[in-house]
Amino acid sequence: MIWNTRVTELLGVEFPIIQGGLAHLAYADLAAAVSNAGGLGQVTAMSLQTPEQLRAEIRKTKSMTDKPFGVNFAIGQHGRTFEHFLKAALEEDVSIVSVTGGNPAPFFDLLKGTDVKKLVLVAARRQAVKAEELGADAVMVVGQEGGGHLGRDDIGTTVLIPQVVDSVSIPVIASGGFGDGRGLMAGLALGAEGIEMGTRFIATKECVHAHEVYKTALVNGNENDTDVIKRSIGAPARVISNSWTDKILEIEKENGVYEALKDYISGEANKRYIHNGKTDDGFAWAGQVMGLIHDVPAVAELFDRVINEAEAIRQKWTK
Repeated sequence: MIWNTRVTELLGVEFPIIQGGLAHLAYADLAAAVSNAGGLGQVTAMSLQTPEQLRAEIRKTKSMTDKPFGVNFAIGQHGRTFEHFLKAALEEDVSIVSVTGGNPAPFFDLLKGTDVKKLVLVAARRQAVKAEELGADAVMVVGQEGGGHLGRDDIGTTVLIPQVVDSVSIPVIASGGFGDGRGLMAGLALGAEGIEMGTRFIATKECVHAHEVYKTALVNGNENDTDVIKRSIGAPARVISNSWTDKILEIEKENGVYEALKDYISGEANKRYIHNGKTDDGFAWAGQVMGLIHDVPAVAELFDRVINEAEAIRQKWTK
């Protein structure tokens, strides 16, 4: 079957499936595998320490795939500037970028006069409308089921996606709770023209930077094994429940200001869990879709499964 949508046309991919930015995890091995399988892989920029490291990761990805891939910029991180990283990406002829976690206006200003395709992750209808006004080519819309940073309004995907579809003219990519062919078809039925999967791609063989303990937690856990942290500082985000996140939630109840939380929610605390498997000394992002994750396949196998399941549903609908 042909999986042609405005998203596949915009990005030049076979299937309307995008891999999430995945801080500290989305590097060349995973991005290239997703792109080779027919989706859009992404390299995370702001998890790297220098623009030179980003250049190296982009070049490595290009050596592993001749298909389109993107670079994700999480521009809302404390104390980080993105300008030099974006300059490096442009000099390496990156043709697709995505922006998460901040106001994309200054980011877009630096892209004026280029043909770079711009995706923006949003968590509310008003953010999607603003992204379109600023010049986004598509919006990725995350519902409250998602992993990592979410919207403040706790709106579920099945309500949020149609709201955004009705409010913008650019393509909508559904995110938050997607991990199989049923999710792909559900996203399309809601009016989206593609889906973004984050947590599901962590539990794959090519996500080589994710510790086996992390992947095992995703496989063995269920939809009730997550917490939403950082509400007290206006940046709610979904993580795997553990003793570390219990401590975060306790601090938030008592004195939930950034200074009290910063050591617990830092990138270093994140990496201790996801890279080193220290489950009692850090935290790991995950969405409720972990309740649908039961194995750790290769990316190509996962794509085959998702597309075959989705095609079976399409055939059933046409009878």
